[in-house]
Amino acid sequence: MSKPPFYVIGHKNPDTDAICSAIGYAALLRQVGEVPDAIAARCGEISQRTKWVLERAGLEVPTLITDVRTNAGMIAHRKVIKVSVNDTFLTAYRRMLEAEIRCVPVEDEEHNLCGILRYFDLLRLLLPADTQGLSVRTVHASLAHLAATLQAESLGRGGELPEQEEDLILLVGASSQATVDKRLKQAGSDGNIHRFLVICGDRPIVQRYAIDHGARALLVTGGNVVSPEIQSLARTKGVYLLRCATDTASASTLIRCSRTVRHVMEREFETVSPSEPVSRLRKQLSTTDQDLFPVVEPGTGKMIGVISKSDLVDPPRIRLALVDHNEYAQAVNGVEEAEITEVIDHHRLAGDLVSREPIRYLNEPVGSTCTLVGRKFFHRGLQPPPGVAMCLCGGIVSDTLCLTSPTTTLLDREMLTWLSGVAGVEAMKFTEEFFAVGSLIANGTPEEVLNADRKEFAEQGMTLSISQVEERDLHGFAARREDLERVLRELHKNHEYGLSILAVTDVALHHSMILAVGQDSVVANLPFERIDEALFHAPGVVSRKRQIFPAVCEAIHQSR
Repeated sequence: MSKPPFYVIGHKNPDTDAICSAIGYAALLRQVGEVPDAIAARCGEISQRTKWVLERAGLEVPTLITDVRTNAGMIAHRKVIKVSVNDTFLTAYRRMLEAEIRCVPVEDEEHNLCGILRYFDLLRLLLPADTQGLSVRTVHASLAHLAATLQAESLGRGGELPEQEEDLILLVGASSQATVDKRLKQAGSDGNIHRFLVICGDRPIVQRYAIDHGARALLVTGGNVVSPEIQSLARTKGVYLLRCATDTASASTLIRCSRTVRHVMEREFETVSPSEPVSRLRKQLSTTDQDLFPVVEPGTGKMIGVISKSDLVDPPRIRLALVDHNEYAQAVNGVEEAEITEVIDHHRLAGDLVSREPIRYLNEPVGSTCTLVGRKFFHRGLQPPPGVAMCLCGGIVSDTLCLTSPTTTLLDREMLTWLSGVAGVEAMKFTEEFFAVGSLIANGTPEEVLNADRKEFAEQGMTLSISQVEERDLHGFAARREDLERVLRELHKNHEYGLSILAVTDVALHHSMILAVGQDSVVANLPFERIDEALFHAPGVVSRKRQIFPAVCEAIHQSR
């Protein structure tokens, strides 16, 4: 199995702080060797401003992860013991015995998955279903496979032994010469002498009888010498002549081991997709008789590995360090099934975050998660690479509006000063360039405006959605207001929120225009300057965490 990945990841609809703190903390974990394979990830699209920060810092956009449930592809055994449709019983048996497994996938000549072979299925190659008449002595096999199984050499008829499988009727020439002769004559009369495989040891007369009567093949056992005359006669009569070192009794048993697995493999079987979550497979496959499940790439049909039912019991989980959030409602899908190892955040404690084991949990009332990540570098006596330092600067500038937000603390100021020095940027100029990039109000669709930085909250039994967009001015808001309100109402209805808010914030003049839809009593109690049914003006309000969300909580409380 492959080792589950370790992701450092922010919240859904990630803002610059969520993206940059993930990049910064993953870099720190790798730099100190604590988690050498730490990967910065995201669970949503990033804004134009965040893209600008990453491009300016020379950093890649974090990996997009939409679901962190352990899936079949993660736990699949990649080194697969498998067999071919043309492999014999003996080949398959030895392979399964050596690997101590009881089920293997079967591939065709083009290496396409075509069946499943169970240990129990192999018995059907050894034991005939019909124990009456010639059926009990008939083996469907090719002479080439038979010779390979017995490690026999071909002495008589020239050319390669036939690979094509055929019905061979076994006759052990251990009876008297007269009896063997009688049986061969009867086979001639019955018209099936050409299907007979005669097996005998050092009995030249019996060998001659087999050839004279026109048997399909003669197998001389025990490594006995076959006279030149017999070899010449076999070539003349067109009879295949084989010789093996195995004794007659053993050879008679091993011949059945030369049958190929294509005849007993299971052709109707279940496969699973690499992206299928283990939690779903555990329920889906619990009632099936199948024990081994090939993991197959959709589209190509190629097998990338296998899983068994036992692999589904307690599989390894994806490891996560959560940054800039601490609520399941805001986290990547499937977070409940992941292993959370650490949380770094600057928001209120809420939600239902749980862990199996004690974890590291850092939550402080600062303006930016990037501030806390930067301090971790500083306290360890480490200096982040300039690009990472610039990235962290972007998160602090974004969340604190370049230290002008009411959430700003002394630590934010200290870290921005230190990190901007490491990155080689001037904070004020960097801020101006940052907020000059990509106005969503001017260029984004209403859906992009609402979802660029949107968070869900649960408060007093009500589910809330609060979106925020930061602009250098609000001149373009009036022209977009009608469309924005329409899409906000659609979002509110589709998700059955109790209250939905869009705050468009002027980072230069420090005020916000707020659209709010939801329960009338809650909307009416919002402590902002009401302009009409859904629009409010909020002078001095720039922080969702420190100003908007607390105001909403108080409005809900007053409406009860």
